[in-house]
Amino acid sequence: MKILRRGFLALAALSAVAAFVAFSDPALPQTGRPLRIIIPFPPGGSADVLARIVGNQVGAANGQTIVVENHPGAGASIAYELTARAAPDGNTIVVASNSVVINPILRKTNYDSVTSYEPVCNLVTSPLIFVVNSASPYKTIGELVAAAHAKPGVLTLAALGPATTQHIAVEQFRRATKTDMIFVTFPGGAPAINALLGQHVDAAVVNYSEAVEQIKSGKLRALATASSKRIAPAPDLPTVAESGYPGYESEVWLGLLAPAKTPANSIAQMEAWFSAAMKVPEVEAKLLAVGLYPAVVCGKDFGAFIQTKNEEYKRIIRDANIKVE
Repeated sequence: MKILRRGFLALAALSAVAAFVAFSDPALPQTGRPLRIIIPFPPGGSADVLARIVGNQVGAANGQTIVVENHPGAGASIAYELTARAAPDGNTIVVASNSVVINPILRKTNYDSVTSYEPVCNLVTSPLIFVVNSASPYKTIGELVAAAHAKPGVLTLAALGPATTQHIAVEQFRRATKTDMIFVTFPGGAPAINALLGQHVDAAVVNYSEAVEQIKSGKLRALATASSKRIAPAPDLPTVAESGYPGYESEVWLGLLAPAKTPANSIAQMEAWFSAAMKVPEVEAKLLAVGLYPAVVCGKDFGAFIQTKNEEYKRIIRDANIKVE
């Protein structure tokens, strides 16, 4: 009896040690602690929807508890700084977008888009499109550009701004087309669309997902997509580049970053989890339904993408003299 009791106690002790080792291993995100996904925006937005759709799949497939936390504010910098300061233990990631690169260029932040994080994976893109009111005389992006050349400083182009991805898309467009269009800023895509519906502006640059219903109803007309390739839900819509302005490209992207110095094994595990989740047909269908298009790029390739965008945005912001108002 004593021998059995001692054997049981020894087995229990070994189990406790094993559990402690598993719990304390910083290289593994599946340690029994929840994986926190930080969202820089309020609930209901694209980043939030992405995290919940993909997070649910990761949790179900791997027995991992996923906790989505929304920390909006300061142009998304609150969430980015929170993630940069988090323990690099493999249990915290942030859904980052173009703003993680743009913000440090325009304002003082406590994080750097290149050095403060370990890239996990880019997951999706959300295409931007140029739209006009259906009553507008402009049927193509070329006709809009021609009118802008004929009437410099008269036509208006609306978008979310200032100092946003959409603002940068506008500045890139004005430079690529050599047009002098007036940039009219709005606090969101919906207000910009409302202004277009009311014919208060001549054109707008908005997320496809924000305008698709108005396009389907015939109230708005899409002229071109800012993406480098035509988008799946609108295969007949040309890109700006193929409309005569080669090299033009701008779109919203959403990916995952972990705090700097997160162990490589942890990053590899998360890459595997989220890459696998993005291949599940049900996940892809849910994302496509809300205008999010899979564009999975992981690890060093995602890091190189961020570095390239950092250099590109610095040049555009400097040349266009974009400032935070």
